[in-house]
Parts: sequence; structure tokens; C-alpha cells
Amino acid sequence: MFEFLANLFGYLLSFLYNIVNNYGIAIILFTLIIKLLLLPLSIKQQKTMRKSAKMQEKIKVIQFKYKNDTEKMNQEMMNLYKTEKMSPFSGCLTAIIQLLLLLSIFYLVKSPITYMEKIPTEYINKYISQLQEEGREISKVYPEIDLIKEYDWLKEKNPEDSNLEKLNIQMNFLGLDLNKIPQQNIKDYTVYIIPILYILSSFISIRMTTAMQQKQNVSKKDIVIDGNSGKEIEEKESENEVDAVMQTNKMMSWMMPIMSISIAFVAPLGLALYWLISNILMILERLILDKVIQQEDGEE
Repeated sequence: MFEFLANLFGYLLSFLYNIVNNYGIAIILFTLIIKLLLLPLSIKQQKTMRKSAKMQEKIKVIQFKYKNDTEKMNQEMMNLYKTEKMSPFSGCLTAIIQLLLLLSIFYLVKSPITYMEKIPTEYINKYISQLQEEGREISKVYPEIDLIKEYDWLKEKNPEDSNLEKLNIQMNFLGLDLNKIPQQNIKDYTVYIIPILYILSSFISIRMTTAMQQKQNVSKKDIVIDGNSGKEIEEKESENEVDAVMQTNKMMSWMMPIMSISIAFVAPLGLALYWLISNILMILERLILDKVIQQEDGEE
């Protein structure tokens, strides 16, 4: 599945690279196109987040009213989600798609010769064997990255091989070599620039999401109507009482950045650049969509 998507994305990245002739710029354009394609899903996710926040008051009524009857409480909760046409795990779809993109694009930047340049495997193995025979170091995890670095040497050894021209990928972006891997270049401070910017943008995105959820939540105290007596009961909000939907969204919002940060330090910088640009676009997207959806809610 990941290889299929990586191969598919490779056609798009190759097309963009052939236009701009720079790997970094091609990745930025690639990220923008992916974001535009996922825009309908982002709009739905934003609306779902706002809708789930508005449901908190009704959920707390059910939680209080049936606090001694777990089975009835769960039944009423499911009825509420059905009535509102919501799923308790609506945030999971977005997380699954993000995970698919994360791993597929990791495959793509890990093996750009295979997925972007479409060089046959037999040629790639041939180049790797030539380098190994000469005693040159080849990474077991990122052999294609090393092949790109050894383009000049390979071209000299195989002057008639037209496939080798595809190894001549322009990886320099604003003075940064997108081929480099932080884990393998610990003493080179430049390899940390993009991952650090990505980490900062991730925390900004998480804080923004949390702030939006808090803004949309009901007040600290809820007025609950006891259906049996008709008496109004004021219940203090418990810090340990966390709604299932909000809990899921919060967990996912932290899980993806943490996973991405871990991979960013052991993957080529091209992957971290994709995530950085994706985060920046996501922040702008949320700000714009939040205002648009607020206006729609106001009109309703």
C-alpha cells in the first residue's frame, strides 16, 4: 500500500521537479497540491471539531443523569451521536490518512530514484554493486541517497548509461542539502534547521487546536436538568472527566507530531521539509477555515 502510494506520488513529484529543476521547490509545490486535494477533508474535520465541542453540554447531561447506569448512559450517548450524525471516533479517519501520507512520502524521499525517477531495480543494484566493489560506503537504509551523492563517480564509470542522468538531482535548497540525514551528520548544525522549525510549527499547530477547542467548549459549570424531579442541579466540571471525542482528537494531535519528529531525525531532510511546509499550510488553513465556519454558524 505504501509503495503503491509512493509510486503514485513519485509521478507528481517528478513532474514538478522537471518544471522547477530543484528538489526543495518541487517538494513545496508537491505539499501545496496534496493540501489542496485534502481540503474537503480538512473542512469536514474542522466542522466536526466545532460540532463535537457544541455537543459537550448534551454529553455532560447524559453523563450526570445516568452516572449510576453505565449501560443506559452508553446507549444514550450512541443515540446522541446518531441524532447529530457524528461518530465518537470521527478524528480517527484523519489520523489514518495522515499516517498513510507520512509513511508513503517517507518511502518516496527514502528512494527517490525508484519512485520519482523510475529507474529499474536492476540498474540500481548494478550501481550499488559497483560502489561496493570499489570499497565505497553505501547505507543499507538509504542506498539511493548515496547513489545520488556518487553521481559523478558513477557517470565516469558508466559514460554510456543514459539512466545515470536521472541521478543528477538538484538537492540544494537555500544552502541546505536535502539528501543529508541528521542522524548521520550529527556535527553539521545545518541538518537541524528544518527539523527544529518543524518541531516549532508542530507545537504551534497543537496549541492552536487546543485553543480552538477550549474556545468552543461550554463554560466551567453546566446546568443539568434532572429528568425525574425537574430540579436544576449544578455540577462542577471534573478534571478527570474527559469526553471520548476530545480525548481521541487530543491523543491523535500529539501522536502524529511525536512520530514525525522521531522519523525526521533519521530520514533525509526532504521529508522534514515536506512536514514543515505541510504544518505551515495547516496553520494557515485552520485560521482561515475557523473564520469561515464561524461566519456560517453565525448566519445559521
